[in-house]
Amino acid sequence: MGHITTYIDQFGYIVLFVALLLELIAVPLPGELLMCYSGFLVYQGHLNWWLSIVVAGVGACIGMTISYWVGYKLGTPFFDKYGHRFHMGKDRIENISSWFNKYGNKLLILAYFIPGVRHITGYFSGITKLPFRTYAGFAYTGAFLWVAVFITIGKILGPQWELFHTLIKKYLLIGIVVAVCILAVIYLYKKYKGKLKNAALKIGKRTLAIFRSFNQVEVLTLCTAMASLGCVIIWLE
Repeated sequence: MGHITTYIDQFGYIVLFVALLLELIAVPLPGELLMCYSGFLVYQGHLNWWLSIVVAGVGACIGMTISYWVGYKLGTPFFDKYGHRFHMGKDRIENISSWFNKYGNKLLILAYFIPGVRHITGYFSGITKLPFRTYAGFAYTGAFLWVAVFITIGKILGPQWELFHTLIKKYLLIGIVVAVCILAVIYLYKKYKGKLKNAALKIGKRTLAIFRSFNQVEVLTLCTAMASLGCVIIWLE
């Protein structure tokens, strides 16, 4: 990371553009940290905030465009045969495929915040022949959202931007797990929404039927007991 920050100190926007382009075609570069450092330079007044977001976003979009067309032209047979050499083997492609089946094209936006996934989504979209206009709409939106978030974090943290490196290592896995769980819950809710509503209605009807089966004396006794319990709790406090 040290030599990259030296380059960005010297060449500014050019390094930011090239680095984000390369990262999105799966060159192993610390994109988040680089953007946070760029945000720190914005804090110092060496870079412009809006221009940094535009330059980084355009670099990311071009990288995603290249990866899409590479996947589109080479197709499934190439990646099945040679993908394992650059961490894009058949198993990994299948995992991404299952994610797309669950979450749809929205994954193109969310994937930017998941290291190891964002580098593959472009190739996968090309392999599966996702219409380019659809792909570009989601991928480019995600790109600018991604760079805006991390450059802004660096700008806000200022001299403490390096703390982000420690925090992201510590909490990234937890964040990914939580995000996946939330997405899974949303997916299951959408898929079984009708069944859940029916189950809730059945439970409500049964509860109401049980309540109606009580006579007035039982209801009065229950309410009195609950009120007495509330008074005792208040008195103890």
